[in-house]
Amino acid sequence: MTPTTETMVGIGGAAESTDMVLNIGPQHPSTHGVLRLKLVLDGELITSAEPVIGYMHRGAEKLFEARDYRQIIMLANRHDWLSAFSNELGVVLAVERMLGMEVPERAVWLRTLLAELNRVLNHLMFLGSYPLELGGITPVFYAFTEREELQHVMEEVSGGRMHYMFNRVGGLKEDLPAGWSTRARGAVADVRSRMDRFDDLVLGNEIFRGRTRGVGVLSPAAVHAYGVSGPIARASGVDLDLRRDEPYLAYGELADVLKVVTREEGDCLARFECLLEQTYHSLDLAEACLDRLADLPPGPVNQRLPKVLKAPEGHTYAWTENPLGINGYYLVSRGEKTPYRLKLRSASYNNIQALTELLPGTLVSDMVAILGSMFFVVGDIDK
Repeated sequence: MTPTTETMVGIGGAAESTDMVLNIGPQHPSTHGVLRLKLVLDGELITSAEPVIGYMHRGAEKLFEARDYRQIIMLANRHDWLSAFSNELGVVLAVERMLGMEVPERAVWLRTLLAELNRVLNHLMFLGSYPLELGGITPVFYAFTEREELQHVMEEVSGGRMHYMFNRVGGLKEDLPAGWSTRARGAVADVRSRMDRFDDLVLGNEIFRGRTRGVGVLSPAAVHAYGVSGPIARASGVDLDLRRDEPYLAYGELADVLKVVTREEGDCLARFECLLEQTYHSLDLAEACLDRLADLPPGPVNQRLPKVLKAPEGHTYAWTENPLGINGYYLVSRGEKTPYRLKLRSASYNNIQALTELLPGTLVSDMVAILGSMFFVVGDIDK
């Protein structure tokens, strides 16, 4: 007689102890783009989480090797599309360091000003979108109103709306349009006068605070272990900001204005509070730069470059405090007109790894709150 195998399928109460694998994404409203989260659930409790990345990978680091030092700015511009100016800045700083090139003082202050305006634009997007993910629709309309006001002045000076392409090796593309400083100062003042809406609508909302306080606590040890940086790290009490700790551009002269925002709680609420308060300080820095530019005499904003630009043989690493965290470029040159190697260290790539630490032990209902509070851009992860 042929032996038979009897299999019992879990039914009734037995099914409650069965783990379930749940895929969030790669196309999902909660993932900010094509990010996939592979969750293992025990009922409503997340027992393990694995971010699965690469769906937007375009091989930018390899493409760097086939383009000259003017062309790579376009590639570097795009990985974090909310921080385009800051992305450009990092790569031109690396090339200028290799060349031993001094940038005109006017260009240094203009770069600092535009970097801070770009930081405000980045933060406003998350200040509006994060409450939206938790069910509050009103803040996103206010955030886009303020973004539009600043976008107008950024578009006027650069000609670009999202991808400014305004940095050049040796300085900037061109000087400011006539009357631009006055319009920029007015835009900064207008945005500042309406920022209290986020304090009232979001931080003053008991539902928002209930969904975020004590949720998704990231310890300082985990911050260091995963290389987390930016507002997320500072919300966990890790007091690191390259603008203060390793000053570049004009930040060394802005030490009396620059304030580094930190919190100790490390939860979703602390991360949002850091982002909001940092926005206020970036507006302060932008005003200080406008004041300094008004005192500077007219002068060049770039250096004359040879028709074929070649970096000398060697290597360097240039890092900047991008809106979402530390952004670094490791440049290797063999004396040619194209980089031999250009490695990008992006903020979102490191920050998102901390989800493997944050999500286990939390409920599925808290997953959206934690994920949104990581303030990442998927292109910045996949590069």
